[in-house]
Amino acid sequence: MPYTTEQYQGVLAETTTVNGYNEDTIHAYIARPLGAGPFPGIVLIPHALGWTDFHKETAYKLAHQGYITIVPDIWCRVGHGSIEDVMAKSRADGGLPDDQVIGDVAGAGNMIKSLPTSNSRVGVIGSCSGGRHTFLVGCRTNGIFDAAVECWGGNVVQSADKLTQAQPVSPIEFTKDLSCPLLGIFGNDDQNPTPDQVNLHEQELKSCGKDYEFHRYDGAGHGFYYYHLAMYRQEQAVDAWTKILQFFNEQLSK
Repeated sequence: MPYTTEQYQGVLAETTTVNGYNEDTIHAYIARPLGAGPFPGIVLIPHALGWTDFHKETAYKLAHQGYITIVPDIWCRVGHGSIEDVMAKSRADGGLPDDQVIGDVAGAGNMIKSLPTSNSRVGVIGSCSGGRHTFLVGCRTNGIFDAAVECWGGNVVQSADKLTQAQPVSPIEFTKDLSCPLLGIFGNDDQNPTPDQVNLHEQELKSCGKDYEFHRYDGAGHGFYYYHLAMYRQEQAVDAWTKILQFFNEQLSK
């Protein structure tokens, strides 16, 4: 519903815990609108720079727009300390297993659905590695998520030489199992994914008859809505966020 100035607005944001993969308890950050609701929900998957303030600020942004938003700490099992130290240890350990991340995100989605102010519709969004995980979650969970937004998902088209024990299958191989509408946001100057990889991604979605919508931006590369980094592109970022919020409103407010 469009905002008008007489409306009450309020957000509660805090660190909490969720039951993730294998029923493990992990940290998460929740930002939720105050009021009776019911509100739709979003799980925001952090990218390869860690469980950062950027993601918590983005969660607040989404909560301000009327979404119960959870950012799971998908590195919680690695240990705690500075973000740089946690990420270095994760890389040294071979990275996070796809199954584990999918389980943590599913747990966050189920937590949103359990809240008394939830309308039981939940979306998922992520960028970079979080975009890759978003696509995997959309394909490998069923009945939890009603919409997915993949922002420049790196290694969705993953070559055989990049597969590992933690990431044993290229995500594009799961396309036929995508269980919710997908919005894709990409920069045409990106090198991961390249425009050719985005073409392959779209071709597979089309071949499988999936409900998807891709937007590609000239003059923008990887991470163009990261407002705290030099890769930020204001015009493209504002337009992309307009499309993201419109998509979530259409899919989650039913």
